[in-house]
Amino acid sequence: MNGKRVLTETWNMMMKSLRKSLQQKCMKQNSEVDDSSTVAVHDDHDMVVLPVQWVNCNCCVEENKECNCEQINNATEERDDNANSSFIHAVINMVGMLIGLGQLSTPYAVQSGGWSSAFLLVGLGLMCAYSSHILGKCLKKNPKLRSFVDIGKHAFGAKGRLVASTITYMEIFMSLVSYTISLHDNLITVFLGTNLKLHMLNFSSSQLLTVVAVLIAMPSLWIRDISSISFLSSVGILMSLLIFVCVVATALLGGVDPNHTIPILHLNNIPSVSGLYIFGYGGHIVFPDLYKAMKDPSKFTKVSIVSFAVVTAIYITLGFIGAKMFGDDVKSQITLSMPQEHIVTKIALWATVVTPMTKYALEFTPFAIQLEHALPSSMSGRTKMIVRGCVGSFSLLIILTLALSFPYFENVLSLTGSLVSAAVCLVLPCAFYIKICWGQISKPIFLLNVSLIIFGSVLAMMGSISSSKLILENFQLHH
Repeated sequence: MNGKRVLTETWNMMMKSLRKSLQQKCMKQNSEVDDSSTVAVHDDHDMVVLPVQWVNCNCCVEENKECNCEQINNATEERDDNANSSFIHAVINMVGMLIGLGQLSTPYAVQSGGWSSAFLLVGLGLMCAYSSHILGKCLKKNPKLRSFVDIGKHAFGAKGRLVASTITYMEIFMSLVSYTISLHDNLITVFLGTNLKLHMLNFSSSQLLTVVAVLIAMPSLWIRDISSISFLSSVGILMSLLIFVCVVATALLGGVDPNHTIPILHLNNIPSVSGLYIFGYGGHIVFPDLYKAMKDPSKFTKVSIVSFAVVTAIYITLGFIGAKMFGDDVKSQITLSMPQEHIVTKIALWATVVTPMTKYALEFTPFAIQLEHALPSSMSGRTKMIVRGCVGSFSLLIILTLALSFPYFENVLSLTGSLVSAAVCLVLPCAFYIKICWGQISKPIFLLNVSLIIFGSVLAMMGSISSSKLILENFQLHH
């Protein structure tokens, strides 16, 4: 520990010396500036008088003005002590963020849309990999940007921040509703034959089991320790991989007829199927965090290419295996179609039950952080924790209510993909990139981004209308 402290102090002294020398050089270059155009800046315990031009150099960059302080900006840029993620680590994190409910619904989507709809799945993977790449470009353009919402604010000001925040929280909220529906559906199968009754509440056994499971997961929303939340995230990633292995094992071990026919194309199902496909690629709101965590952010594009290639390969494999094994009988979640007497099916079902319970804390964290920042600074840490926990618990109860009221997994998932994932994955990244890098992108790149914005908007509109109609029809049918 002493050696580490000595190295840290040495590093701080070196950086302070470098900053002072660069500041002196900058003042010499700006010696013609009036004394009235100066501002006092505190550097640790020393106060240095700097020209206003130097202090406001970030504004120069934003206004496309020439700035002579680039060297100082690079030297004084804040270093993130947590930026220690290697290339392989970043790929694992990105793949883990992308794989989730998408892999459960892909077999159903392939069967519903036809095998040729897999080309749409691959195409969306390419588009989303590109939009991930341009998000990295936006972050590189201004190193102070740290989140998806920051990029929106930098591009379009307060309105951009509002839109990005709204879409981000909508995706988190609707994703958690979908996770809770998945929890409900798989609990029915896991505890098949269980009969629970509570006279005070008119709930079915499956609804009571879901309520109990959500209440068990609720304390995780009170966790503030990032390492504990990361552990839950790791468990969720392992469960997703376990589900994939179990589905492949079912195909290899036999017990099902893997020779069902997959239709070529069902054009009328494409709008809702596209929502299921794009939901599986929806991880862009956390990509800025992955970018900032990398030791070498210049490799972010390669990370995106490898990650989306791996995820697309998994989705294609699962989609065709599930569709060939079960044909028209394939359920909206592949685990519900697997033979219940097989041990691998039981493992897959339990993995599907555990996965949503690990997601609540992770998905709620971005909102919780913003909530704590919005609270008065005079509040104690304990009070903030209580407010955060109470808001999270209340939100989770609303999510539970919606999940039990609209337990139509494929329709809600498709609506989520169409309504918000299309915006997060395609529309907003391209719009941000055009605005931030305006004047520095070629005409073909500009046309490409405009085309993706139009395509994403059309996809969102058609998918949202189709999914909403199906939800209303199912709701009227069951009530």
